[in-house]
Amino acid sequence: MSVSIVAARYAKSLIDLAKEQNVLEAVYQDMVLFKDTADKNRGLMLALKSPVVRHEKKAGILKALFESRVNAVSYAIFKIITRKNREAILDEIAAEFIKAYNLNQGIQKATVVTTTPLTDALRKQFTDIVTSATGRTVQLAEKVDSSLIGGYVLRIDDRQIDASLKSRLNELKLQLVN
Repeated sequence: MSVSIVAARYAKSLIDLAKEQNVLEAVYQDMVLFKDTADKNRGLMLALKSPVVRHEKKAGILKALFESRVNAVSYAIFKIITRKNREAILDEIAAEFIKAYNLNQGIQKATVVTTTPLTDALRKQFTDIVTSATGRTVQLAEKVDSSLIGGYVLRIDDRQIDASLKSRLNELKLQLVN
C-alpha cells in the first residue's frame, strides 16, 4: 500500500479520535508542531526513517522531544505508530492530518508568489478568487520572488495559475524556437 494512503488512514483515524475526545484543536496544533519540527530538523526524520536505528531508540527520541509538549492523544498516536514500525511516515501522517483538518474546518490554503509584497487591495482580490473557486475560508500565504519579473503565481492545492511574465517569456521563447 502506498505511503500516502496509509498516512491518510492514520490521519482520518486520528481526527475521529480527537473529535471523540474533544481535543481536535490541540491535536491539530501538535501535528503542526511535529510537521514544523520535522521540516526544520532533517536529522529527526533521518533517524525515524533509518532501518539501522533501533525501534526503542526511535520511541525514545519521540518521547524526549514530544511527550511533555503535546496532548496525550497525540503522544499516544506517536507511540502506536512507532509500535507498528510506521514512524518513518509520521511526517506524512501529520501533513495528511493538517489537510484533513483544514477540509473539515472549511479552510483552503493558497499561496501567491509575486514580485513585490501585496497591498491590502490585492490580498483581498486573491482571497476573493480562491473563495469563489473553492467556497471555503482562505488562508493566504504570500511569497516574494523577484525572478518572476512581473505578474503572479497562485497555487491552490495541486492547481496553479501562472500569470507571471517569466512564464510568458518562456512560452514565447519556445514558440520562436519551433
